[in-house]
Amino acid sequence: MTEMAKLSLPDGKSMELPVLTGSENEKAIDISDLRKKTGYITLDPGFANTGVCESKISYIDGEHGILRYRGFPIEELAENPSFVEVAYLLINGELPNKMQLENFADRISLHSMIHEDMRHFFEGFSQNSHPMVILSAMISSLSAYYSEASGKASMEDLEINSARLIAKISTIAAFSYKKSVGQPFVYPRDELSYSANFLNMMFSVPAEPFELDPEIERSLELLLVLHADHEQNCSASTVRVVGSSEANVYASVASGILALWGPLHGGANQQVVQMLQKIHMDGTGISKYIEKAKNQYSNFRLMGFGHRVYKNFDPRAKILKNECDRILSKLGINDPLLDIALELEEIALSDDYFIERKLYPTLDFYTGIIYRALGIPLNMFTVMFVLGRVPGWIAQWKEMHEDAKQKIARPRQLYTGQTKRKYVPIAERV
Repeated sequence: MTEMAKLSLPDGKSMELPVLTGSENEKAIDISDLRKKTGYITLDPGFANTGVCESKISYIDGEHGILRYRGFPIEELAENPSFVEVAYLLINGELPNKMQLENFADRISLHSMIHEDMRHFFEGFSQNSHPMVILSAMISSLSAYYSEASGKASMEDLEINSARLIAKISTIAAFSYKKSVGQPFVYPRDELSYSANFLNMMFSVPAEPFELDPEIERSLELLLVLHADHEQNCSASTVRVVGSSEANVYASVASGILALWGPLHGGANQQVVQMLQKIHMDGTGISKYIEKAKNQYSNFRLMGFGHRVYKNFDPRAKILKNECDRILSKLGINDPLLDIALELEEIALSDDYFIERKLYPTLDFYTGIIYRALGIPLNMFTVMFVLGRVPGWIAQWKEMHEDAKQKIARPRQLYTGQTKRKYVPIAERV
């Protein structure tokens, strides 16, 4: 028997609302019929208390620092990181067997080239264009080359379209970087793994041989795995909202890219490094900035500390803290910004002010440090986030279309503007 909650309203009306229980014993009150039966709506700025769907993709327990993809703890998936394997898991719901993984990886490799005409699109962008601008525009334009991806048809062909997206986005991302530095494009190579192929397209040049560092490749794989999905965040919900209109998967993912670009979302890792640069250029030491961060009247904020969902240590940050130590040691990095970052981390993990407020280092804090160590330029940090998140967006888009209860997204509002008034001709206005 369904458990019910009772809602009593000021006008004497009341209504029983079904109480739903998730697989991890989460509770939700179903208000689907609230407006129809009572005329009332709920008001929830930022949707902090509103569930917009039922999902089987990823699970977060922010109080206890838990993240799972399709039931698998992120810590286990990070032990031997394989981004292509995790992408398959998110999109299809189960881990692949050996043959399924090989076929999926081969399909991605097969589609890593972009149409040669698309090379000319890059010529229309200024060399100073942010790679995220180029990336979103180029992904949206893929719809023009794969007309079978339109509307509901894109759901029927999602297997091939998801492989195209995962494959081509790494090529487009690398090309957008090459455009920004004025270097020639480097074509993808089928014999390389996903991460190795991206690194080769990013950093190799025709004038000299390029040797892939397996340590850097492993770190990149891990970063992509940890970014692959994160429940109903801003960009994932944007992909669902746009997809609910039956916009194809390319247009929907392009919208997710633009949502992720914001500094409060995917752009946070770039802000971490910019903050470290500011502290370094100041030269007065870290203590000054720690005190400013504690001062409620200061507009300075320590970037990369504290998370909207996690009220404990972000499990991904725990993994990346260890990876940060490992890769910096392996590469023998000597960077003053990294020294500042490590000192900030030590203070934040031991200072009562940060501990009491649960301002732990986040994923963004460590990704900025690691990307810098790997040689990824600052304006590519958010692009790297996109590369990891694409499988999650595809999985969210797919799940939304498979849900018979989903409708086109159309939030309500509480109108607080002027009531009805009469139009005054301009000659009579004061």
